[in-house]
Amino acid sequence: MKKPGAFIFLLLISLLTVVARQRTIMATNVKKNTFVKDSRHKKTPQGHVKLFTGADRTELYIDYLRNKNIGMVVNQTSVIGKNQVSSIDSLVRSGVHITKIFGPEHGFRGQASNGASVDDSVDPKTGIPVISLYGKHYKPAPADLRGIDLLIFDIQDVGTRFYTYLSTLHYVMEACAENNVELMILDRPNPNGFYVDGPVLDTTYRSFVGLDPIPIVHGLTIAEYAMMINGEGWLKNHVQCRLKIIKMAGYGHALPYRLPINPSPNLNTAQSVILYPSLCLFEGTVVSLGRGTLFPFQVLGHPSLKNKFSFSFTPVSIPGMSEDPPQKGQVCYGLDLRNYDVSNFRNSRKINILWLIKLYNEFPDKTHFFNAYFAKLAGSEQLRKQIEAGKSEDEIRKGWQPALTGYKEMRKKYLLYN
Repeated sequence: MKKPGAFIFLLLISLLTVVARQRTIMATNVKKNTFVKDSRHKKTPQGHVKLFTGADRTELYIDYLRNKNIGMVVNQTSVIGKNQVSSIDSLVRSGVHITKIFGPEHGFRGQASNGASVDDSVDPKTGIPVISLYGKHYKPAPADLRGIDLLIFDIQDVGTRFYTYLSTLHYVMEACAENNVELMILDRPNPNGFYVDGPVLDTTYRSFVGLDPIPIVHGLTIAEYAMMINGEGWLKNHVQCRLKIIKMAGYGHALPYRLPINPSPNLNTAQSVILYPSLCLFEGTVVSLGRGTLFPFQVLGHPSLKNKFSFSFTPVSIPGMSEDPPQKGQVCYGLDLRNYDVSNFRNSRKINILWLIKLYNEFPDKTHFFNAYFAKLAGSEQLRKQIEAGKSEDEIRKGWQPALTGYKEMRKKYLLYN
């Protein structure tokens, strides 16, 4: 018969062996990047934290919407969950009372061409009235907001000053502030949120492609930008909009993010979204950016550059994308950027202005290279004058730095994510 002490000793050895085995299993699992059980910060098998948009996190806001008359500023990017269900359809099915839809440029369903005026309508699927914010007016009228208890803004941005959804947000905030309507923002990732660059807008040149004094690449999510608008008093008469923000989970500004749905008809690839901050400036020149092709914002060209470049393309009318594109029907010669390594932007954290300088220098009729729209896109007349004067990239960038440095410091106050 074994002594009690020996029995206890053997039992202790057995327990220590089990604990050591469990630790080994746990360490092995950690090395394999197994899934964690947090419902909002799951890891993929590669170890990346799964991202949930503000819209996805319905448990944070669905009860807040109950027994309220809700308006929604949405388009085709406004979706919920892994199945990308329209947020309108999803919330209606959940019993939320949506009384009005507000649609931005390109319309509620995202099918209108660039710059095309959009009329008010009725959504055929739900029967909900749709108010256009890119037709007779950019800003909701008091009558549009009458009877609405809460307005939801849920639109995918691409991180640039001249993308008009930012201006729609500005005017929506202003209208909500003036009519005492709370605005809920369902936050979404910024695919160009990993850097801040470009000249800061001189407000003398305010337009619908730039209302606020921010650089071309602003480095904010839509919710962070709304906080900046409020915090800096940029709304008319410095009114303040009541904001309720639904943050994302698993998002960081350095996180690469591929948009699941095209944000607009002419940003139809991940390549075009990353090239857009650098190429949109060409809208203020005679150069074609590929509107009227199936690869807009991925090529640059003009008929006058025939003897300078071998690559060519011919813009044509494409319904729903560009019915009357610049240089329609003419063979354009220039740059093919469809295979350009866009990781260069992540490495340099700078927009590419060398393409603009190069095509200006190669263009035979320099007096007609720029048009009046360029100053609105660039934010002032300074960039055009610098290029015409033959300034180098470094010299041009030095002119941006004081305002850009000030903006970067201001931006820190409004960051919701690392």
